[in-house]
Amino acid sequence: MIRRLLVADRGEIARRVFATCRLIGIETVAVYSDADVDAPHVAEADYAVRLPGETAAETYLRGDLIVAAARRTAADAIHPGYGFLAENAEFAAAVVDAGLTWVGPPPEVVAAMGSKIGAKARLAEAGVPMLPTWTDATEVAEFPVLVKASAGGGGRGLRIVHDPETLPGAIASARREAAAAFGDGTVFLERYVERARHVEVQIVADARGTVVPFGERECSIQRRHQKIVEETPSAAVTPELRERLCAAAVAASRAVGYVGAGTVEFLLAPDGEFYFLEMNTRLQVEHAVTECVTGFDLVRLQLLVAEGNPLPITTPPPMRGHAIEARLCAEDPAYAWLPSTGTLHRFDVPDVAGRFRPLTRPGLRLDAGVRDGAVVGVHYDSMFAKLVAWAPTRYEAARLLAAALTRARIHGVVTNRDLLVRILRHPSFRSGAIDTAFLDDHPEVFAPLLSSIDAVRVSCLAAALAGAAARRAAAPVLAGIPSGWRNVPATPQISLYDGPSGPVEVGYRLDRAGELARWWVRSIDPDELDIAGLGQPTVTDDHPPVTVVSATGERVVLNVDGTRLDFDVHRVEETSYVDSPEGSVRLTELPRFPEPATEVAEGSLVAPLPGAVGRVLVVPGQRVNAGELLMTLEAMKLEHPVHAPSSGVVSALPVSAGAQVDTGAVLAVLTPE
Repeated sequence: MIRRLLVADRGEIARRVFATCRLIGIETVAVYSDADVDAPHVAEADYAVRLPGETAAETYLRGDLIVAAARRTAADAIHPGYGFLAENAEFAAAVVDAGLTWVGPPPEVVAAMGSKIGAKARLAEAGVPMLPTWTDATEVAEFPVLVKASAGGGGRGLRIVHDPETLPGAIASARREAAAAFGDGTVFLERYVERARHVEVQIVADARGTVVPFGERECSIQRRHQKIVEETPSAAVTPELRERLCAAAVAASRAVGYVGAGTVEFLLAPDGEFYFLEMNTRLQVEHAVTECVTGFDLVRLQLLVAEGNPLPITTPPPMRGHAIEARLCAEDPAYAWLPSTGTLHRFDVPDVAGRFRPLTRPGLRLDAGVRDGAVVGVHYDSMFAKLVAWAPTRYEAARLLAAALTRARIHGVVTNRDLLVRILRHPSFRSGAIDTAFLDDHPEVFAPLLSSIDAVRVSCLAAALAGAAARRAAAPVLAGIPSGWRNVPATPQISLYDGPSGPVEVGYRLDRAGELARWWVRSIDPDELDIAGLGQPTVTDDHPPVTVVSATGERVVLNVDGTRLDFDVHRVEETSYVDSPEGSVRLTELPRFPEPATEVAEGSLVAPLPGAVGRVLVVPGQRVNAGELLMTLEAMKLEHPVHAPSSGVVSALPVSAGAQVDTGAVLAVLTPE
């Protein structure tokens, strides 16, 4: 019997396991890095042990430190979570050798499935359908092919190659990324199936030989070959196909003597045939949708099996309704998925029915590793939360999830929230016509939710009115005088903001009764900032008529052309976050007379985010072509390329491989030809 459990993971993963432990009476131990000292999972554990350092390599990937932490706190079991060391056979063996209970499959099974090359060969003998695979690039018989990392998953070390000429470069790049992510740069090649869907089967097996499949999950909506929207059941899977998928997953599990919770992943081709991709010897991020439709707590089943108990069921449970999960990530989809770092000033999702455990009725489930004030850094994955909607039908689940994401207040870092809503509301998604190329085929989903000109303008006006109201409320004298009151009412009030499309000027004029007489929002050139607002500009009157119903520093109610709209305004220093039913906009107030800024040399390429310089492929004086790869930055467990914006000569190279840089640091100076 497990009495005290250490979870060798962080964030929402650790919190998810802790939630089940509290329900069944198991004490908990957290481990944390210096970067996570204030993280929620640390506060929620009964005991917590510091792992000195900030990077994953210094902390969560140090199996020796984690086993020592378990001994120090008298933990008798270790749950690996579902990241970091979850599929590390050496770590699993070290836990067992230390006399602790390992909440996962036997170390030899982890090792067998940890090598995708070996796993494919072994499971092919068990009759599991496979795609053609090569380990020697010279033997590739057909294109396109996938270059895949043998030792890990999550899309890292994965490249699509369409011709022989680009294959060597793709293999080299995949090897570097795989080595950095998994400590093993081994890669192999596999036939790439166009228009395929990614489906997977959740299984749980006990030591008595019982293997129970818990249905399939559809995971075809992906970015960079990493899942961002998952659901169950799949709209493409018939009862007959589900039976075949589950039978293949059970056969794969029995072929390796699997014990515990795991996932068998398949590629579903347009012709209805499916092929084995990999077996993940752990619980997965998307297990929550399976819990919703089956009603089973998969972490509880993991713990029961680890204690040597039989599974409480021997046949697949019935599936109830439909569940869809969206992964919230700190990244900017419109700018090549550039990670976003900083303080998460507000994170609020309304109408959540439950957190970190199966729901008892249809609704929203939120599993998050953050709270208000959390700092999103560069050391770990960009995903900070996942939101699940469970409803009687797929259509209802998609509608509920899209509405909840739209209403969410997420302030402080750029996220993929708008993209997720656009996906969930897209006709092709609603009809179930999806595959792994969905984002490539539908670039329209990258548009921001708040995209109409009038909606953006009215949000800007709300920010200006809220700012004025806040200043009046904080005024030491005459605070009761209406904001914007003037002896000469023709004089407007002017605010300058840096908005989603660049600097804007917001102006409005009140009449003697304090009513809004006129307003405008216009884009301005940055060169105008030193003179903007000194006189009433020439603006058009194509703005919708607006009446101010009420305005405080936190809430503005406007009647816009006969329709009442409420705006929540959250101000953090000079930045206002404006949320309305139509979407969210971030506006940073600009000084009317800005201080001179330090200018970088013309042609400078600056770091778009903090991180570590990876490879540097050029030297000073080298001539480069437009689009040529100059160097890479490593942040949030991914490699980000830095390309030459034009042809020219590298005139300066102030950084070297391994250097830590902050946002805005000069990486190279390119003198254009």
